[in-house]
Amino acid sequence: MGINALLERSRTLATPGLRAAVDRLAPPMDTVAAYHFGWIDATGRPSAADGGKSVRPALALVSAEAAGATPETGIPGAVAVELVHNFSLLHDDLMDGDEQRRHRDTVWKVHGPAQAILVGDALFALANEILLELGTPEAGRATRRLTSATRKLIDGQAQDISFEHRERVTVAECLEMEGNKTGALLACATSIGAVLGGADDRTADALESYGYHLGLAFQAIDDLLGVWGDPEATGKQAWSDLRQRKKSLPVVSALSARGPAAEQLAELMAADVKKSQQEFEDFDEEEFAARAALIEEAGGREWTAAEARRQHSTAIKALRGVEMPEVVRGQLIALADFVVVRQR
Repeated sequence: MGINALLERSRTLATPGLRAAVDRLAPPMDTVAAYHFGWIDATGRPSAADGGKSVRPALALVSAEAAGATPETGIPGAVAVELVHNFSLLHDDLMDGDEQRRHRDTVWKVHGPAQAILVGDALFALANEILLELGTPEAGRATRRLTSATRKLIDGQAQDISFEHRERVTVAECLEMEGNKTGALLACATSIGAVLGGADDRTADALESYGYHLGLAFQAIDDLLGVWGDPEATGKQAWSDLRQRKKSLPVVSALSARGPAAEQLAELMAADVKKSQQEFEDFDEEEFAARAALIEEAGGREWTAAEARRQHSTAIKALRGVEMPEVVRGQLIALADFVVVRQR
């Protein structure tokens, strides 16, 4: 099964569960969530908007197969992980001031900040409810992994925000933040299906290690797209991470380098910290383009691409300790390869 077929399978199997979960929400939260998932437009009419890549649900379904279970066994885990992921997106868009996601206005922009907060909270609650309703020991184990991953995700978002107001962040601090913010939930996605399928902790932990390092590779690519991504592909503004003063891997690695470009970048970013958000938002495109050029000249772009490849390799190595059908191993490798070559 190719990567497109894997992702399409995850959408086919997980979407009914997602829709059923959203249907539990009280109005208008159900409508707001449906808009966020791309099922309706801002006026409430049915829509076929981009609902995301479905990488996390795909990983949950394949992880169930890695444990010798059917992919359907992993559906509650796939739904729960996707609900938590979208809880984080709703809140992140508001905190970051992002007005566009997947080529559409974000929820807070259309429905207001209060609804973005409430619907995000509701999705998180639904995720745990869906797992616990299974009433099995495996469901309890899966819920513990999901709640632990969610706490780490929130820790990572708090770290990310705090970095925006600091002149300097180390590469180690950045990797820790990204391991929390992205790695933890992908780690959960790649173990939750296996846990629901009856896998022991050794197998689940090995799959989780694969997912954690895959998450770091995923975020490294996301960081590259956040600076140099094509807005037509990403659905976000050009230089989106620079506009938000993100201390992402390209920025942090460039600042840790030596040479005139790193020094000039450090001077600019030190001055940026002292500017108000409004002053910063008033920058023209050339200001952000200049910063991106300095990051690249200082080696930040090349270092981040190499780090994505390194984390991808580490993820694949983690699979060596897991006995599974070779076709399933091939699917996990294909999903890892997809993460490091994507353009959005």
